[in-house]
Amino acid sequence: MRALFWISAGLLAWAQVGYGVFLAAVRALTGSVPAERLGAARPRVSLIVAAYREEAVIAAKVANALALDWPRDRLEIVVAIDGGADPDADATAARARAAGADQVLELPRHGKYHAQDAAVAAATGELLAFSDANAMWEPDALRELAAAFADPDVGYACGQVRFVNEEGTNQEGLYWRYEMWLRRNESALASVTAGNGAIYAVRPADYLPADVLLGHDLAFPFQLVKRGRRAVYVPGARAVEKMVPTVEGEWARKRRMMSHAWPIVLRGGLLDPRGYGALYALMMLSHRLLRYTAPLLHVVLALTTLALLPRGRVYAAAAASQAAVLAAAAAGGRVRSRPLLVARYYVLTTASLAAGLYDWLRFGAEVGWEPAEGTR
Repeated sequence: MRALFWISAGLLAWAQVGYGVFLAAVRALTGSVPAERLGAARPRVSLIVAAYREEAVIAAKVANALALDWPRDRLEIVVAIDGGADPDADATAARARAAGADQVLELPRHGKYHAQDAAVAAATGELLAFSDANAMWEPDALRELAAAFADPDVGYACGQVRFVNEEGTNQEGLYWRYEMWLRRNESALASVTAGNGAIYAVRPADYLPADVLLGHDLAFPFQLVKRGRRAVYVPGARAVEKMVPTVEGEWARKRRMMSHAWPIVLRGGLLDPRGYGALYALMMLSHRLLRYTAPLLHVVLALTTLALLPRGRVYAAAAASQAAVLAAAAAGGRVRSRPLLVARYYVLTTASLAAGLYDWLRFGAEVGWEPAEGTR
């Protein structure tokens, strides 16, 4: 019991805090620097936006793409509309064409990654960039992102997303800033362990058609690392995205995301360390596997704490700490206080990891996707 208590407590502490300290220390000792702008070439870029019922934002997204600091004759805007061929499709296609998209693909409803695959097949660019319909790039974002590919070892580059609409109860912005800091350090030392769908790019030769249930955001970086490529984070490539306004909405969003992430973890090759290298394998273990198994570690910690309560003050203190976090999370549903909301965010988003696993095991992962409520 004591061993289980200290192992679970230690793994949680490592995953949430110790790993970040480790990355910072290794960077300080090695003098590694993050990936920055490496070149100023202007390849022809195909900017791909997969969309489903995005009539409210698609025109603004195309306008945002046209405003990028990139030669217009070297930029191809491809909007791939999942469900665009359906009789009840909305006005996304018409509005994308009217806004100036170069190609608008109206596809059957088969999911985001089928839509991206179709767009890649139609694209003519020397570099493939991807974005969400509601993610607005800063004018120099594409220039910064493309510059990373001056390094011939780079096969994937993702940018920085800043979430807005923080007047709600969601604390995703706080978490995401820490996540971006971790990725900056990972990129400086080896490769990032995950990307994001709002702003990233790959070379056409490195693009991997996605399993319909395995998303690019988590799978692409480690899959390319296994193929001898680097997956880097470019903080100068910035985008803004509206986040889910409430903690409860974030719980639902992460639950849906994890129903797609668990297949990658358990059968998509994430757990297979072949091709990683020792440091990257430690990164995947620390940042991905331990993060995703946090619900189980918390359950083990709680049960062993209860069993060991008569054995000493340290276990009583551990029980009080865990109870305080749960009480703060419960109070965060009624009182709008930052510390209480952070506790509620942590408890709900950690629980969403387990809920996503349950959904996948019970129902499988849905092929289609819906925009998260409040993000458009």
